[in-house]
Amino acid sequence: MKLLVNISRLLVGTLFIFSGLVKAIDPLGLAYKMQEFFEVWSSEGYFKNLMTQLHEHALLFSVIMITLEVVLGISLLLGIWKKLTSWLLLLLVLFFTFLTSYVLFSGKIRACGCFGDCIPLTPIQTFTKDIILTVLVLLILLKQKYILPIFSTPVNWIIITMCAAAVVGLQGYVLRHLPVKDCLPYKAGNDLLQLRKMPADAIPDKYAYVFTYEKDGVKKEYTDVFPDSTWKYIDRKQTLVQKGKNNSPLINDFSFTSASGNDTTEAILSQTGQYYLLFIKTMEDYPAKWDQDIKFIAYASKEKTPVYIITGQPDKVAERFSTKNTGITQENLPQIFTCDVTAIKTAARANPVLFMMKGPVVQKKISWADFEKLMKP
Repeated sequence: MKLLVNISRLLVGTLFIFSGLVKAIDPLGLAYKMQEFFEVWSSEGYFKNLMTQLHEHALLFSVIMITLEVVLGISLLLGIWKKLTSWLLLLLVLFFTFLTSYVLFSGKIRACGCFGDCIPLTPIQTFTKDIILTVLVLLILLKQKYILPIFSTPVNWIIITMCAAAVVGLQGYVLRHLPVKDCLPYKAGNDLLQLRKMPADAIPDKYAYVFTYEKDGVKKEYTDVFPDSTWKYIDRKQTLVQKGKNNSPLINDFSFTSASGNDTTEAILSQTGQYYLLFIKTMEDYPAKWDQDIKFIAYASKEKTPVYIITGQPDKVAERFSTKNTGITQENLPQIFTCDVTAIKTAARANPVLFMMKGPVVQKKISWADFEKLMKP
């Protein structure tokens, strides 16, 4: 039994540390996933006020959750605070099981994001993982007497403190400078136009259709053979017969709309030369007392390199990048296009983010915190 408990301890501790670190390289990803849950539950009428509050503080919860996962995993491996660690692990894994079961059985959320975007798992895979974890954690909780500390208490405290600080520091860094590993479709080297297309091996969904027609007050349903023109069409019912596979582009809802309402995505991304895409999600969480974006616009203008601003708030952004604020002539001001905010959140994990482009291929992604380096000779 002692061997089984310690094997379980090793597996659970390692998995929690790995899970936390995978998400720590992109804490905004987990925050957005949390917000998705809060939005769905709010729309269903569950504690709307509470869901609204939780939605607003999703990033803080994300950082805390990621740090807690790593700290609990390390505590379990070190063998300290056995009772507290075991109970917290059980509560956490039960919470995860609830989330994954909701994803699996409700079908209202595509994935739970348990391992971030770098290791996507299907709902059934994540649910199975959590059931196994629950069994292992219960074994650890019931047989914790077989777990012994590896080091003395002062050493354990030092290790835990350093690891917690490192995880928080890592998250703080990537929130300013972008994820250290980009696992999203917009990463450097990707062809954005190609990823907007349907995959070559896509299998579409198959549907069965039932058509209702009426004549002389009598309604009849038809599937293959239809009545003559004396019958009046009433309704059509669609039923999913077979779910397709790989039938959704990796990049969805990613389009640039001009002020006149025209879709200019293909035109912009089809250019052959170098240009920049400046993604600005909103102005509400824009860096305070920061003007490197204004300086960059002037820099790009002198370099004769086109800049296109992609935002969810074109009016507010236009006010910031006006002739008055930039000192640039009207003809040299960057063009501003509207894009779905959700797509911007995926493309740009900071606000703002600059894409250095050549044709439809992303050459480099630069966070607002690194704009100054970009303009150095």
